[in-house]
Amino acid sequence: MLEVRGELQREANRNSRNLSDTELPKLWILTPTASAQLLSSFGATLKADWDSGVYFMPEYLRTGIIAIHQLPRTPETLWLRILGRGTAQKQAIDELEALPADSPLRTNALELFYQLQENLGFNQSLAIEDRELVMRLRPLFQERLAEVERQGEQRGEQRGEQRGEQRTKRLIVENLLRVRFGSLDEELSAIIEPLLALSPEEFTPLLVLLSREELLARFREQNL
Repeated sequence: MLEVRGELQREANRNSRNLSDTELPKLWILTPTASAQLLSSFGATLKADWDSGVYFMPEYLRTGIIAIHQLPRTPETLWLRILGRGTAQKQAIDELEALPADSPLRTNALELFYQLQENLGFNQSLAIEDRELVMRLRPLFQERLAEVERQGEQRGEQRGEQRGEQRTKRLIVENLLRVRFGSLDEELSAIIEPLLALSPEEFTPLLVLLSREELLARFREQNL
């Protein structure tokens, strides 16, 4: 966190400008559960304009805690609830399975799951809960891959592997922006290219956790 902040400050110094508060990164801590005592010990509190389960530590720390088991059961929180434990995770996966096959939310969640699976690796060292998550979601993702392949064959599209990966990344970014913010307007469209320059591991948490204002501030300088 300090390294990222230091790099942003050095870049601002090189460009002879001040680093605004909105450009400073925030650390988001995801936890399946969080007791009232734990949250209190970190000075974490709720904000009126944020959903339940999202807590903020004192402003200078620029850190938030997401207690997944307290999140409301809404489409916007689905991906985070899938990363929970016990009943919260089971309910989220049930909701995902119930979505239509062509639902953008279902597509986005499965594509994010693919990135998670690549990061975790499927091996014996995984916790039992993580192995169960991978096993339950893998068939849904395989169905999604098969559908994409069928659509590609129908359109007669034959792309190189690198170009195909880049297009997939773009679709993921565009769909996530639409799901998060309702539409893809001119301002959001302008930050797609900078986002595509990042790896999925880098852009996924940004798109899931940052607000619209934070995203635009983060990438505005790259588009000047």
